[in-house]
Amino acid sequence: MKFATMKRVVPGFLCAGTLVAAGCADGGGVPTRPSAASPTSPSTSADAPSVAASSPRSGNFQLTKECSTYTGQAGDHCTVTVSNLKAIEIGTTFTYEQAVVNGVLDSDIVLDPPGPGNNQAIGHCRLDLATGLGQCTFSGGTGKFTHFGGSAAVSCPADDVPNCTVKGTYSFKPND
Repeated sequence: MKFATMKRVVPGFLCAGTLVAAGCADGGGVPTRPSAASPTSPSTSADAPSVAASSPRSGNFQLTKECSTYTGQAGDHCTVTVSNLKAIEIGTTFTYEQAVVNGVLDSDIVLDPPGPGNNQAIGHCRLDLATGLGQCTFSGGTGKFTHFGGSAAVSCPADDVPNCTVKGTYSFKPND
């Protein structure tokens, strides 16, 4: 998984940088060998690919969720059957915290991918059941969804019951 690799690589660079800084902080430290990124070295950090470039941190996504067991009650869910976003894998459930009121679903949601770990995204969806159209927003979560955000249009056409399409944009950005 690309995200796991990034989490392992970045702390390694940070630790190495901290050790170098601590060892030379008083100015009295003498390096025992030349730095790999010395000014005379042909390879510079400008030549190296960035860690962020190796994995998309934002973009467009599209998924299909199947809602045959959804009855409009709090705690009901739909299940992702198609997804082009690796973080929201097939089998992820959209659990709705509030019930439908007057033909409108206006609910906080929790996305919970299959498998072990504390990886849940949180958000809110509003869907007019008469038109089958709505909007979902995502605003963080736990585990791999800690810095997840996005917005998506939802379409649940009457001729494709019980499937809904969710199309939008996403990003994984640390909070500033």
